[in-house]
Amino acid sequence: MTDRPRSPLAMVLLALLAEQPMHAYRMQRLLKTRQKDAVVNVARSNSVYQALDRLERDGYVAVHEKVAADSAPARVVYALTDAGRDVLWQWMDAALAAPAREFPEFRAVLAVIALHDPAAVADRLEERAAHLETALAAAEAEDDVVAGMGLPRVLMLEHEHFVVVTRAELAWVRGVVADLRSGALTWDADQMRATSAAHDRA
Repeated sequence: MTDRPRSPLAMVLLALLAEQPMHAYRMQRLLKTRQKDAVVNVARSNSVYQALDRLERDGYVAVHEKVAADSAPARVVYALTDAGRDVLWQWMDAALAAPAREFPEFRAVLAVIALHDPAAVADRLEERAAHLETALAAAEAEDDVVAGMGLPRVLMLEHEHFVVVTRAELAWVRGVVADLRSGALTWDADQMRATSAAHDRA
């Protein structure tokens, strides 16, 4: 078994169950209420249920009780097992200590960007910068709200990280756009494609 989290969602679900037993719907609601849906993907309604099924098969969670609901199937309340508690700490330690080998979409497109026209790349990156500016403005506005709530800093570390990383990416994107617009960074896409093809045949 790897020490790394199986998925961010699995780790966060175990963390919720470390607080107290609860059913899937409550977990999904808490993720949204606490705005943790910004760090784990619960866009699909059955994501939580599928993750819990896998955690139960692995022995990390167990059925605590089934609660009857009016005109609906009984809700299954899950509890963290001892094995689940142990693996939660292992996953958290591993995720904190070393970066995961991830394959983000943006880095993937940068790896093949030489095939695209420099002017078009500059246009698209300007659009990206606008999206980043909007996200950063919203996050910074949230800072003011959080400050007024008096929440402990530890509850907002993922928000701090988002702000720092977004600022850094925005500065980098703006710099690349400036270099593209000035001509300091440019290339011939047709030549790049031909060079790549020739290199592959060698």
